[in-house]
Amino acid sequence: MKIQNQIEGISHLGNQEVRYSYDYDPSVLETFENKHPGNDYFVKFNCPEFTSLCPITGQPDFATIYISYVPNVLMVESKSLKLYLFSFRNHGDFHEDCINIIMKDLINLLDLKYIEVWGKFTPRGGISIDPYCNYGKSGTEWVKVAKRRLHLHDLYPEKIDNR
Repeated sequence: MKIQNQIEGISHLGNQEVRYSYDYDPSVLETFENKHPGNDYFVKFNCPEFTSLCPITGQPDFATIYISYVPNVLMVESKSLKLYLFSFRNHGDFHEDCINIIMKDLINLLDLKYIEVWGKFTPRGGISIDPYCNYGKSGTEWVKVAKRRLHLHDLYPEKIDNR
């Protein structure tokens, strides 16, 4: 039984026939209207199954990606975000590049107030890499928030005992 979607512009949610792209594809991202644009609030996604490829060796890289943002008028639909992140599966880029690409794609899609993206990659060769990037919309208080959070983002790093 197919669920008919009631929100214009949302085609992936409830659709059992959605195809997964194995190549980087930001066009799968979908949005819906923020019903509370006058409120500043965080939306956080924890994405523990992110995979991409090393651009040099072609070996897989695994990470948990944390995406936190303060919406403006639009919000990202979570199933489309899942499909988008899946599209990195065969994408060859360094960890830092993947995190910045994700952030920039969401900035372009949503025109949001603030966003931060943090990748916690599992070790390869005995080293884990955890790139962090953020952005505050120009002309708003969120520029100062972004700078402060960037300066302090890893002031108290967590104990790493699961990687």
